[in-house]
Amino acid sequence: MESKEIRIPTLEQIEAELQREQYKNRYGRVLRSTVFSLLVVAAVAVIIAVLVFPVLQISGTSMTDTLQDKDIVVAMNSSDYTTGDVIAFYYNNNILVKRVIAVTGDWVDIDEDGNVFVNGEMLDEPYISEKAFGDCNITLPYQVPDEKVFVMGDHRATSIDSRNTAVGCIGSELVVGRILFRVWPLGGIGAVK
Repeated sequence: MESKEIRIPTLEQIEAELQREQYKNRYGRVLRSTVFSLLVVAAVAVIIAVLVFPVLQISGTSMTDTLQDKDIVVAMNSSDYTTGDVIAFYYNNNILVKRVIAVTGDWVDIDEDGNVFVNGEMLDEPYISEKAFGDCNITLPYQVPDEKVFVMGDHRATSIDSRNTAVGCIGSELVVGRILFRVWPLGGIGAVK
């Protein structure tokens, strides 16, 4: 029977192996920590994007010249809207974007030339390029019901909005948020007014 010689590692070999094991342990801890941190940051970003600052892509032309088809905007979840704010809201499983014209209790009237009056005063609307009476089947003057807002698109001739009973006034429970910024296209980045 042959005897095998047992080799005892040298001190340098033991130290080198110990350093390799310590490096693997540190590498594993750093990798796990990094992955965990990235997952937490991604989860927080998703929660903020969905609940606080929704990101939306504009589809359609009812808000031209203010917003164009395919623009990407950021909204802020809020329940405080004033005349002139641009808001996004749910309608028939879609998200529409329109401008707040009047709030609870206000009286809205529109003449045949498309001039809009709120509580008897004509609105100054520098954001529209062409006035139009549009698709209106409500009885004017119209009083905005409690807890609702009256909205209109900036492209008045084509927009279907609160002037039509198909959309009507918007309840706060349907509002996604107030549009704050356009983030795409790059040439149009800035606040939405």
